[in-house]
Amino acid sequence: MATPIFRYALDSMRLKTVPLAVSLLLAPFAANADEAALFVPQWLGAQYTFVDQHQDSLHSPYEGPMSLRPQGDTARSHTFGAYFGVALPGHLQLYTDVEMFKGEGVSGATGLGGLTNGDVIRSGTVSLGKDPYLARAYLRWMLPLGDETTAVERGQDQLPGQEADQRVEVKVGKMAVNDDFDKNRYAGSTRTQFMNWSLFNNTAWDFAADTRGYTLGAMLAWIESGWSLRYGIYRMPYEANGQRLVSALSDSRGQQVELTVQPRPDGWALRFLAFSNIARMGIYRDAIAIALATGEPPDIRADDQPGRHKYGFGLNGELPLADDGDTGLFMRAGWNDGRTESFVFTEVDRTLSGGFQLSGVHWGRPTDHVAVALNVNGLSPDHREYLALGGNGFVLGDGALNYGREQILEAYYSFTPIAHLTLSPDLQLIHNPGYNRDRGPARFVALRAHLEF
Repeated sequence: MATPIFRYALDSMRLKTVPLAVSLLLAPFAANADEAALFVPQWLGAQYTFVDQHQDSLHSPYEGPMSLRPQGDTARSHTFGAYFGVALPGHLQLYTDVEMFKGEGVSGATGLGGLTNGDVIRSGTVSLGKDPYLARAYLRWMLPLGDETTAVERGQDQLPGQEADQRVEVKVGKMAVNDDFDKNRYAGSTRTQFMNWSLFNNTAWDFAADTRGYTLGAMLAWIESGWSLRYGIYRMPYEANGQRLVSALSDSRGQQVELTVQPRPDGWALRFLAFSNIARMGIYRDAIAIALATGEPPDIRADDQPGRHKYGFGLNGELPLADDGDTGLFMRAGWNDGRTESFVFTEVDRTLSGGFQLSGVHWGRPTDHVAVALNVNGLSPDHREYLALGGNGFVLGDGALNYGREQILEAYYSFTPIAHLTLSPDLQLIHNPGYNRDRGPARFVALRAHLEF
């Protein structure tokens, strides 16, 4: 359950975060220069990412409204971002990010549990448009618990300076839940590492977010040498893959807790995640019962009721091997109960992945990397039967289902021809796309360009 202090903070800041961010960013231009000096904004960086991805034709004896296009497809996506931060008194920081997305994903970004371009923003149940939008606007507060500090460099949502190694940390505002949970040094950025959704995040973790991937919430962390503990509570969308967020945390919320064990800052790490969602969700078994009684295909949305629960667990590990950690291994495993509908991220109930990154220092290019990973996704029995009877989710729906685990292989090479620019050819092979043995295999080839300052 949400604590009263978190409920009050989140409910009271719904419409205040953006005006606060704007007023602080404009503070240097205030009439009182002495007051304004406290609030000097810093431009932390900007990025542009371009992805040109091609999907080959695939075996497809039948298809539904959410299937991969059997004739193949080619799509391009563009994302732009500018990132700002302000240092405030009392160990406070304010971050404000503005982003814009143009383009689309192959096959309309449907037909797979592990979608192939993590930078794609789907239109979902609403038309999002292609204009700039406020991605993040949050306050960060840190309370040092010791004298030891570590220097941190300027980065996206990271002001440069010294940060205490032991501290309590609080974030409140608009943010992405996966900014703080399920992080991994080898598989955590779709713009520079693996592109498949199942390889840069735990896809069985149905974390709170709107269609673009952001929400309002609060995160509390206790960070010590060798371990850290994080708790987050966030607003859930009103409907599956929807942009509108439910206002009252008493009615709908997503909560997660994560324990990270990392004895040395540059050594191995294990993260243990648990999450629980309450939202206006449908239950697969109920939708199936109605379909069998009426002879119609099941419709999970027609069964949506407030107060439904989903819970799950995740494990995330990284193991540096050589080259100051630039060469190493990673793994993820995830499970959710699969009883209620997949609601936010994608349609995966069980997932297992592992991979390897090799530094280019071995062939004289220390800023280059080559990486390979495998992933296996699965569905709960109720979710399988729902799709087999012709039901549709928000990314899956072939009209029928000959169930098999979705199997994903991805490999990429990141090449830096000049400073600030990374080019990455990317290959993906997917067996049983959409968990359907009757379809595929599906092959994807992409070229990604990432420019970052």
